[in-house]
Amino acid sequence: MKIALEILRQQADHAPKAQTFILEDVAEGTTILDCLNRVKWELDGSLAFRKNCRNTICGSCGMRINGRSALACKENVGETLAKFPPRTVDGLPAIAIAPLGNLPVVKDLVVDMAPFWRDLRAVDPFVSAAARQDPTGDREAAAETLQLPEERAKLAAAGNCILCGACYSECNAKEANPNFVGPHALAKAQRLVDETRDTATAARLERYGTTDGVWGCTRCYYCNDVCPMEVAPLDRIRDIKSAILARTPDSPAASRAVRHRKTLVQTVREGGWVDERKFALRVMGNGFRDLGAIAALGPLGLRMLTRGKLPLTFEPSAGTDQVRDLIDAVRSREAQSHHGEDPA
Repeated sequence: MKIALEILRQQADHAPKAQTFILEDVAEGTTILDCLNRVKWELDGSLAFRKNCRNTICGSCGMRINGRSALACKENVGETLAKFPPRTVDGLPAIAIAPLGNLPVVKDLVVDMAPFWRDLRAVDPFVSAAARQDPTGDREAAAETLQLPEERAKLAAAGNCILCGACYSECNAKEANPNFVGPHALAKAQRLVDETRDTATAARLERYGTTDGVWGCTRCYYCNDVCPMEVAPLDRIRDIKSAILARTPDSPAASRAVRHRKTLVQTVREGGWVDERKFALRVMGNGFRDLGAIAALGPLGLRMLTRGKLPLTFEPSAGTDQVRDLIDAVRSREAQSHHGEDPA
């Protein structure tokens, strides 16, 4: 097979420019990494990209292949051409290759991973040292902390993360909010939340429950879609949210993000859809406790009222009973799962 590789080349602080390389005698099973090696060894030795294990273990060769973040050592030519709409360059099947997104480019396909590692450190992804200390001072007792198989199983998905950066590259929330820690960090954070040997769970949930943490996720699902190790970062973020909501009481001290989620579910359960009047007062105004927020909403509320866009009454939607039953059924299953019971 004869193919064209369109590689986005770039020097730091310079505009990127696509360069096309033609490769002959390429088998369908040839990996994208092998193709890049041929370009570097046979056509242009100045091409820069990262690689190491060549076996989907190290995560070094993360890049965008036809607009989708992936590992070059895992994707092969035949699957890549079949997976995406056909593109041609000079009549040849073409594959576009670019550096990971949301990270500054150093050269060609090499990106600066410093922001990626900084965001990971922000969630403190290590088991609390206090968990390894025995209160009696017995060093032998502190040497080992046992864990049940079912407890360890909860950590399996997040533990598979190889920190390749694919999810980070595609993260819309990171692109919109530079302070968002990213799906890779939150996937690792979930491992610590469910880690029975860790003693800092409450403090972690407080730290993660912000708009720079789990509540900043846009739930676009791209992280799950591109993860080469099936970590499903979005699912891990959901697990942290569930843990936060399970531990956070319905109190004035609850954060606005928690009030938002709980009020949404509560009003839908009550009437089948969101009651905007209660939503504003409970979430923004914290039940008339945040008078400043209520005052800020006043002008908008008056404009909506004068223009007939603020309902004075609330009519439950059709099928409210079914909606309520569904919510109650989900809550029951979550409670059973939380207590280690078999929902079935």
